[in-house]
Amino acid sequence: MDGDRVEIDGGIMEGGGQILRVSTALSCLLGLPLRVRRIRAGRSQPGLRPQHLSGLEIVRDLCEGNLEGGEIGSTEITFTPGKIKGGTHIADTKTAGSVCLLMQVAMPCVLFAASPSELHFKGGTNAEMAPQIDYTVMVGKNCFGLVHLSCVFKPIVEKFNFTFNCDIKKRGYYPQGGGEVVVQMSPVKELSPIDLTERGTVTKIYGRAFVAGALPIKLAKDMSAAAVRCIRKEIRDLYINIQTVREPDDQAFGTGSGIIIVAETSTGCLLAGSSLGRRGKNADKVGIEAAEILLKNLKHGGAVDDSLQDQLIIFMALAKGVSRVKSGPVTLHTQTAIHFAEQLTKAKFTVTKSEEEDPSKDTYIIECQGMGLINSNL
Repeated sequence: MDGDRVEIDGGIMEGGGQILRVSTALSCLLGLPLRVRRIRAGRSQPGLRPQHLSGLEIVRDLCEGNLEGGEIGSTEITFTPGKIKGGTHIADTKTAGSVCLLMQVAMPCVLFAASPSELHFKGGTNAEMAPQIDYTVMVGKNCFGLVHLSCVFKPIVEKFNFTFNCDIKKRGYYPQGGGEVVVQMSPVKELSPIDLTERGTVTKIYGRAFVAGALPIKLAKDMSAAAVRCIRKEIRDLYINIQTVREPDDQAFGTGSGIIIVAETSTGCLLAGSSLGRRGKNADKVGIEAAEILLKNLKHGGAVDDSLQDQLIIFMALAKGVSRVKSGPVTLHTQTAIHFAEQLTKAKFTVTKSEEEDPSKDTYIIECQGMGLINSNL
């Protein structure tokens, strides 16, 4: 500790941008001055990339904080938070950096703001190494125009007793980015704990295969057909509804393709598999990859998929009371989020192997006694 500055080693465990996201969000929420060293020491290009810097800057702006060392390539920052205020804020990576990762760092902060917020995130909406925007909020079409189909992140995270609105203004892809989403949310007094321990049986499988820019719709159809064939080998008795979409030119920047497939269960659990196309990657392979990730998530028997696990940790730590989540094998991202949430808050996590009747299941219970943060700005 330097005075009361919390020291964070950004190179341990997962060693990437997630350490920065969890620790700066918690620093902002708890009013803890922070120093992070060895930022992204585990990566081939260590230090801050545009997306991490944009995330730091929006958190700084949200709480009128002070950030030192905030430039591309920097491996050490100090951050001194102020009071979290609402209002309109913009985070622009100016690259294909993921808007979903920007959302991960900013969203917990604005829940404890003094007034409602409108956050504009600019960058990649469907980017590698990050959740796709369709995982966060999924838009499908019905005969009446647009509807929000159930995605994964939004309906589950809203069980902590808050709501948010997310509007996809424009989609953006690697390498230029150019996407924009707008998130609106109101502050809460406190977060409620969650219990996601009953997986139930799969009742629906649906999804979205998309192309944008110069790519023909046939690619989306090939991705979808390959995914359906792959899932059919394991799950024969369910109708699989994967929409194929060509993004309207005025709603997408650049060229991209990909697929997300969601399974919904009898207890309301949502688990997904997704994959992105890229030059030289066969469309069938993209579809099969997404299907295999979904099937793997269904096989372990957890109530959340491997991508959602680590995204829930910060909310569990902040909530008032005991949260319990049944998951598959605990990912390094999740272990890392738990480590830093415990270091910075008074929350206590335990991970125990779940006793299952079915020996083919490999499940764990992540339990957290939350710190019960109260919004003093309201």
